[in-house]
Amino acid sequence: MSLLSAVPALPAADIKRAVQHYVDKFGFEARYVDDDYGVVGRDRVEIHLWPANKPDTAGAEPFIAGTASCRIEVEDVEGLYSELRAKEVIHENGALDDGPWGREFTTLDADCNAVTFYQSERQGPS
Repeated sequence: MSLLSAVPALPAADIKRAVQHYVDKFGFEARYVDDDYGVVGRDRVEIHLWPANKPDTAGAEPFIAGTASCRIEVEDVEGLYSELRAKEVIHENGALDDGPWGREFTTLDADCNAVTFYQSERQGPS
């Protein structure tokens, strides 16, 4: 038995607005959308979005949107960085950078959740 993948679930104040942001700004596709849940995906990556403004169904307080983060491993971090920079969605402190774990950059979604894209060192040099 082996683990296959992890799916981040991020809080959103408005599911439909959040899904549209992922579609327009990050190049994801909307895989499921209603008022209470959203699923966006690109290639083999999926992100689930839950309503932070409905504590009775979400189990959280409304202020929680914008406090989450996730990391997404990619094959061509420089190419994705160029694509998203052209759409002006790179966080001001999220420039492409090298770390001991690989190259990465950070963006913010419509609710200010941090989404970091990285290329692992184990993938080899760019």
